[in-house]
Amino acid sequence: MRLLKSSTHPELTDLNGSIFHRRAARGIILDGENILMLYTARYHDYTLPGGGVDEGEDLIEGLIRELEEETGAQNIRDIREFGMYEEYRPWYKPEHDIVHMESYCYVCTIDAELGETKFEDYEVKNGMKPVWMNIHEAIAHNEDTIANSEKKGMSIERETFLLKKIVEELLPTPLQKAS
Repeated sequence: MRLLKSSTHPELTDLNGSIFHRRAARGIILDGENILMLYTARYHDYTLPGGGVDEGEDLIEGLIRELEEETGAQNIRDIREFGMYEEYRPWYKPEHDIVHMESYCYVCTIDAELGETKFEDYEVKNGMKPVWMNIHEAIAHNEDTIANSEKKGMSIERETFLLKKIVEELLPTPLQKAS
């Protein structure tokens, strides 16, 4: 899968130390200019649905499981690669200093009606909920959170970058819309 971007969190001056490697699968589900997002009240941000892939789990299996759990997505199909975002961030658990996160992003189609979500306890406590929203509004919201909120989490820069890349590569340009 193509590398979209590699980033290192500004708090990391070098990559020496114990590194935890984590793979995640994230879904890009579009309906025109609307996109299925997860809103997280704790961080006041919008993120692509998806998350960590379990040990021994295939990326596509992990994607489908995460989309079903976090959004209630049904009949996930037409899955195709979009790209991978790699990042190095400080890790919050004592056994490692750094997390090396690889987010594998896939474009897919789902049925219009969402089923029930199956959030984990921490996701419920963080106030996560699936929402359909205009992608440009999601970008503007996240940019405002980056600039003005102390609540922002470490993933907001990744998510905002990905949203802009989706607009650039997957949405029709004004000229394409006119024809």
